[in-house]
Amino acid sequence: MPEPVAPSEPAARAPYDPMPHGPAEVGVGPWPGEWPSGEQYDERLLAEGDRRNVVDRYRYWTMEAIVADLDARRHDFHVAIENWQHDFNIGTIVRTANAFLAREVHIVGNRRWNRRGAMVTDRYQHVRHHRNVPDLAAHLAGHDVTLLGIDNLPGSLPLETLDLPRRVCLLFGQEGPGLSAEAREACDGTFSIAQFGSTRSINASAAAAIAMHAWVRRHARLADGSPPVAERS
Repeated sequence: MPEPVAPSEPAARAPYDPMPHGPAEVGVGPWPGEWPSGEQYDERLLAEGDRRNVVDRYRYWTMEAIVADLDARRHDFHVAIENWQHDFNIGTIVRTANAFLAREVHIVGNRRWNRRGAMVTDRYQHVRHHRNVPDLAAHLAGHDVTLLGIDNLPGSLPLETLDLPRRVCLLFGQEGPGLSAEAREACDGTFSIAQFGSTRSINASAAAAIAMHAWVRRHARLADGSPPVAERS
């Protein structure tokens, strides 16, 4: 069995780490040689190995240190999901929000939700609960965040032509019924994702990923230093 190789610190900060092809086994074994110094390191992980599904930069770090580092560079968009029917998509949306470094994820309605699809990413992502849509809207208004609904409703404008605000919360409804009437009323606007086939709608978690990536394309700074679209002349 090959000897584990300790990760080296990256020379410069990157918004994300590429996912190289590698061995099927997740993570790394015990740290070989003298342990590194620093409060971010977890002695148990250094001794036993780190098999968590985290990028290489965070190998052997404590969960608290990872969250603190993510907090220092989170993006300015939020994601909200209505949870009236215990939607199984919520976990997947949380996982995607973590991948795109959302500021917060808001669960509206039932407090309990199926965490299986989150693949433990909810430990690194701030998840806030709201009793209803008015509570969500009031919270966002207090932080100067625009609330936009994403649903293929009559009268919705195309997401593809929207100049997405930097400080925005993207609100999604339940799989099937979509945004509730209360949610539509509270939104500053509703926008749809262009579809060209025969199906009436796309999966809620897929729609959330598309909408989040639309924000990333416009506002996020990439690893090569390229300015976001919003800053280009």
